[in-house]
Amino acid sequence: MSEPARPDPDEILARMKRDETESTRGKLKIFFGMSPGVGKTYAMLQAARQKQGEGCEVVVGIVETHGRKETEALLEGMPIMPRTQIEYRGTKLEEMDLDAILTWHPGLAVVDELAHTNAPGSRHPKRYQDVLELLDAGISVYTTLNVQHVASRSDTVRQISGVTVSETVPDTVLDLADEIVLVDLTPEQLRSRLAEGKVYLGERAEWAAKNFFRESNLTALREMALRLVAEHVDRDLRDIMSEEKIAGPWKSGDRLLVAVSASPYSERLIRYTRRLASSMEASWIVATIEGPRPLSQDEQTRLTRYIALARQLGAEVITTPGRDVAEALLRVARQNNVTQIIMGKPLGTPWFSFLKPDLLRWLMRNSGNIDIHMIPSEEGAQPKRESLEERLARTPWQDFGVALFIAAVVTALSLSIFNYTGYWAVSLFYLLAVVLAATRLRRWPTLFLAGLSALLWDFLFIPPRFTFYITHFHDFMMFGAYFLIAIVIGHLATKLREREQSERRREERATALYRFTRTLAASRDLDEALPKVLALIKETFEADAAVWLRDENGLSCHPASTFTPSSKDESVAMWSFQKKQSAGKSTDTLPDADALHVPLVTGDLAEGVLTVRLANLPTIEQRELLDAFAAQLALFVNKERALEESRAAQISRQSQKLQKALFDSVSHELKTPLAAMSVALQSGKPSEQPNRAELQQAVQRLTRTVDHLLDATRLESGLLQPLREWCEPAELVREAVASSGLKDSLVRFKMQNDLPAVSVDARLIQQALNALLSNAVAHGGGNKPIEVSAARDGPVLVISVADRGPGLAPSEENKVFEKFYRGPRTRPGGLGLGLSIARQLVEAHGGELVAQNREGGGARFSIRLPVGEPMRLPSEATA
Repeated sequence: MSEPARPDPDEILARMKRDETESTRGKLKIFFGMSPGVGKTYAMLQAARQKQGEGCEVVVGIVETHGRKETEALLEGMPIMPRTQIEYRGTKLEEMDLDAILTWHPGLAVVDELAHTNAPGSRHPKRYQDVLELLDAGISVYTTLNVQHVASRSDTVRQISGVTVSETVPDTVLDLADEIVLVDLTPEQLRSRLAEGKVYLGERAEWAAKNFFRESNLTALREMALRLVAEHVDRDLRDIMSEEKIAGPWKSGDRLLVAVSASPYSERLIRYTRRLASSMEASWIVATIEGPRPLSQDEQTRLTRYIALARQLGAEVITTPGRDVAEALLRVARQNNVTQIIMGKPLGTPWFSFLKPDLLRWLMRNSGNIDIHMIPSEEGAQPKRESLEERLARTPWQDFGVALFIAAVVTALSLSIFNYTGYWAVSLFYLLAVVLAATRLRRWPTLFLAGLSALLWDFLFIPPRFTFYITHFHDFMMFGAYFLIAIVIGHLATKLREREQSERRREERATALYRFTRTLAASRDLDEALPKVLALIKETFEADAAVWLRDENGLSCHPASTFTPSSKDESVAMWSFQKKQSAGKSTDTLPDADALHVPLVTGDLAEGVLTVRLANLPTIEQRELLDAFAAQLALFVNKERALEESRAAQISRQSQKLQKALFDSVSHELKTPLAAMSVALQSGKPSEQPNRAELQQAVQRLTRTVDHLLDATRLESGLLQPLREWCEPAELVREAVASSGLKDSLVRFKMQNDLPAVSVDARLIQQALNALLSNAVAHGGGNKPIEVSAARDGPVLVISVADRGPGLAPSEENKVFEKFYRGPRTRPGGLGLGLSIARQLVEAHGGELVAQNREGGGARFSIRLPVGEPMRLPSEATA
């Protein structure tokens, strides 16, 4: 089977991973337009209603109607998720309730304005990040987007319209879209809608018509939208052709491919293809074929410069391995639905050209419907041909010495056994030596050994001996056959060795990338990952590295860096960060720098810079591997930053929730006793004394509220430490019940005999028991007695307080210990701090407080304290 028809294992693996991801991920459908007012939201809601009619569960996450009645009419009868309110600087902002949608988990969520920036304090700073979380949860999403909000087009939009777009969506989000629906209007139709007040109203509409909605702007934006959608359709077409094994090309659109190498002629090919693609308004690809022979330092430098130039001119760069350049080039062309291949005219003299494969003829014979362009060289553009002496100069002379030594050893061995074997067998010894040498030596030393062995065999063994004259015709034929076989076998063995080395290099790169990604996946955070990552870079590239991360001051060097960057390194890293382009060694920007600076970019956002101090210029393989490392590290940094922002937003929401609960509870708990005291003092006549019982009850409630707040503060700060003393459990429990003020008829004791003494702070444990008793009274179900028990369970003392009330709701076993938590059946009054304080008091003793429902109804709260070593009397301790 020819190589172009052979399935690509990397492509198969990528397709399998993509199919696996898509099987669990929701579908993303983007309604795309050139500007506001073209009807994206209307078209989205129409499609959502149609989906709802097909039986799909649809929920409207957020839709901005902007007062358009026809859009509001489409929302009737559709479930609309209430928006969550976020308070920011005294203003309440409304955003989509992401958690509510995830809890509901509908089949389809309608989310308008994909590029929207969320209010500070939200889980994600951008709405498209909310959409990505919905997709990861298996929820399909319909959303809308304008072309000016696509990151790669925002600069062009600014140049066209003069408007700077701050809200952008990375192009990678569009790549995730399963379907992009273009909602299109002509500029005249859109301006008519604007004049009719269907886009903006009043003065805003007049200002928009004179500025952003000028006909020239709209025409340019429309062309950009059409091109972007066409690009994604072309990508989908290539994917379908690849999956269905369609050879192609399908000339639904022009797509150019130019093959470049280290030849000085490649730069002209790249620029010519760029001009041709621009004139044809076509996309173009630059392909480099990674052959088995490693490139020299000069060749590596030129090829790196050509690839950088191609990327700068907007080409898609593809590097692929291939033993045969023509077959590899055709394979890349068919995989990418290329319609035209650009090639340079073959250079050099025709001498020995019959020994080389004719790449151009082979392509013309096998390219099918793909057009071939052959570009002649300019006058004086002929590259200098490398002479034989220059080729030999690249080969270490030690290899020639090894070849001479092998020839000498085989010759000595053959001379010693010549009388027994004859000269025919000697040729096999020489041939074996050539084959074995080819597995270790380079090409020219191997060919040298093949030729030398043929001459030695002729001179020393073929009669007449010690001359180069051959008398018999069959000996002459034998010598000629041996010479050709030795040369061919040496050449083939050398190619096999070069191929093995090439495969080994690719395997090393794949292994290094696997180790890199595994290291990131196994790391909990950035501080743990970076030392391992930099150590792996040092091992792989034999180079020190530094990582710069963005912060509020711009860039800062992470302490895990393996060398201290200079001020010049910092300035180059800052340029690379701002421009999102590689700089330094082996690049066109500041090539004299000591290090190579690779930006850590995800989407349109730069997270930092990876600085690598290499001893020599990096090879193409090293640059690709380093770029892959930087891409993986950028994703990890972006994920960690998103998690940090999510945690900060969650903590902020929780703090706001606790703050609100605290203010509500404290205001109620303070106002109630104060109001009772005020009533008690004002109800009687001036000569009468106030009701002391009411005042005392109000003061006790007020004191209990303040004590709970103070205890919670001391526990959070760690200032409250237990003062341990030996206590009898039964006595401890009875004193706690007595201090709670409960009547004996309301408490039923169940104490195990011979309970061991425990070392605890009696006051704190009694306070925890009082909280449990107070909770049991509040939820105990009337006059039913509260059961208080103490028993030993192995190394643990268990003190339980149980009631016969309604019990705990499902999943409420842990919620009841949260601060300010009040269950749905809780009566008014109290802060919701009692159980939380009780748990912290018990945990301060190394124990735990657990809640569970009991059989027959009711709840049981159990304090589990470690018994520890038995109490010793002073005489026993000193004995």
